[in-house]
Amino acid sequence: MRESCHARWASEACRALCALGLVLAAGSATAQKSADPARGAAKASACGVCHGAPARPAQPGTPLLAGQNHEFLVLQMFYLREGLRDVPQMAGMLKGFSDRDLEDVAAFYARQKPAAGKPSTNAALRTRGEALAASRGCGSCHMAHYGGQKHVPRIIDQREDYLVAALKAYRDNKRTGTDTSMNEAMYQVSDADIGALAHYLAHR
Repeated sequence: MRESCHARWASEACRALCALGLVLAAGSATAQKSADPARGAAKASACGVCHGAPARPAQPGTPLLAGQNHEFLVLQMFYLREGLRDVPQMAGMLKGFSDRDLEDVAAFYARQKPAAGKPSTNAALRTRGEALAASRGCGSCHMAHYGGQKHVPRIIDQREDYLVAALKAYRDNKRTGTDTSMNEAMYQVSDADIGALAHYLAHR
């Protein structure tokens, strides 16, 4: 019998992380109203080197942030700042950032126009990915347009290489979100299917 998600993630550390994420998400709505995207642009001046800017593409394997959901960005930056997510490339990048700074940076990126995905060059792979996204219920959390909501990220037109890496990390229990739903959703999904999902979402 397949081991349940709750059995695999019953540790106190995981439960604490999930609870913390929910608390932060609940309080972010008020902070979002007072966030200053102009101040965030100044604080995020170095971010575009890796994450891309209107005149500069993102580096390989690095997620696009433009148009991402505000609450999701705040949560992820908080996890990174506090060492609750291990991303070597981000080590120390948010040191000294206050909670207000995180809100401002999130507001800066959330108000940007998302990059448009390039048309797919592999119709068969795209069709396979579309079927997998529907069968695995990706739209139930990420919404039918895959634009996400609140602390659930926008995944449409995201970098394909980043999506592949993120989905594998969820599958292999090397990453969690505010809960373990993504680990459950990606349980035993093959590399080939992950590649098809990533291709479909990156080339909508």
